[in-house]
Amino acid sequence: MSRVALKIPEEGIKDARQLGMPRMLILGLQHMFAMFGATVLVPLLVTSYGMPMSIQVTLLCAGLGTLLFHLFTKLKVPAFLGSSFAFLGGFETVSKLDTGIFATMPVEERLPYALGGVVIAGLVYLVMALVIKVLGVKKVMRFLPPVVTGPIIISIGLTLASSAIGNAQNCWWLAALSLLVIVVANIWGKGMIKIIPILLGVVVPYVLVLVLSLLGVISPESGAYVSFEAVKEADWIGIQPFQLAKFDLTAILVMTPIALATMMEHVGDISAISATVGENFVEDPGLHRTMLGDGLATSLAALFGGPANTTYGENTGVLALSKVYDPWVIRIAAIFAVILSFSPVFADIINSIPTAIIGGVSFILYGMISAIGVRNVVENQVDLSKSRNIIIAAIILVSALGFNATGGLSFVIGGTTISLTGLAIASILGIVLNAVLPGKDYEFSSQNPTAPSGNLTISSD
Repeated sequence: MSRVALKIPEEGIKDARQLGMPRMLILGLQHMFAMFGATVLVPLLVTSYGMPMSIQVTLLCAGLGTLLFHLFTKLKVPAFLGSSFAFLGGFETVSKLDTGIFATMPVEERLPYALGGVVIAGLVYLVMALVIKVLGVKKVMRFLPPVVTGPIIISIGLTLASSAIGNAQNCWWLAALSLLVIVVANIWGKGMIKIIPILLGVVVPYVLVLVLSLLGVISPESGAYVSFEAVKEADWIGIQPFQLAKFDLTAILVMTPIALATMMEHVGDISAISATVGENFVEDPGLHRTMLGDGLATSLAALFGGPANTTYGENTGVLALSKVYDPWVIRIAAIFAVILSFSPVFADIINSIPTAIIGGVSFILYGMISAIGVRNVVENQVDLSKSRNIIIAAIILVSALGFNATGGLSFVIGGTTISLTGLAIASILGIVLNAVLPGKDYEFSSQNPTAPSGNLTISSD
């Protein structure tokens, strides 16, 4: 393949077949690396609550969930579905319940009941998909204009920022090296180098610290050390340890309200992907189809022992950097995840990647999410000189970041504690304020919700 053939047009590449299958496989591998750190972190955190969750099951559910999502969205939307962090508060709450059947239940036996709540939460998506299908996307999107979705997208990236810093501070020089490799590859790279910066940002620093670790230059106490002890003890092939969900009303009441937040995040993510690719996925294949695919993937994953799925901002960041928008590349990443879910050895190799490298990569990916939100606001010409718009944006941003920093908002209904994340609170407040404050100036366009043409009717005030 000549260098000319690899030149990336300004509008990006929507048919990756022109790159050839070997390069498509590498691009798919890049997407898998982008989602892997966050996806496996969720089961690790759930396990830390005393409820063991399998990484292998998580990978399988992410891969199959992504393929299911693509099937329901007519193979058009380049989205990857990975583990959702939004439900972590619910898992922790279930681990600490001391009422009803949970009063005497060991914490290690509670995961199936928490997963049962996630199954029901996923079914809420199906109800919303039906509402959108019946009422029409235009009526629904009246409540979700760019002045709401833009700040929510910005908030998604900013609320993840502390995670990037937390991982990077384990070894700042290694995180900086990862970041530097990504920047150099993306800005000055040629051909294939330019479209796999995230993969290079993981592989180059990892190979370096692996060699330094083997040579004894880096100590085990260092945040850059790579240990293969777990890898040596792992089997090459192993069946995923599935466990079926169980249902209890208390756990359902804990988990189901979280769907309010994740549905709003879903709309924000689909808007972000639309803005990145330059296609109106809200209209075609339709928000009802993306919501249906996400909800079914979540319910099926939880039914067999995996965490809730959600469209992944990390992979949207990869799309923005690589400018390769072909959904086939995402499906290749999903197939990789399915195949590798049968290998405990691979899971342990990936887990040996120092968290500082993940932190350096996250600097770019999480920042790209917020930058896409800014782009959503700018390209839709949201008039922030108007009081109503600045109030909505301000309250969304402060609520998302502020409540996220304090652990969200909890309240008791019927003796059950319900927790809302910062993003859930921000989404609810943004939707309500947009609905009640006078002076709306946004009109949803069936052509492209991410571009200013045809979207706006500017009022005179």
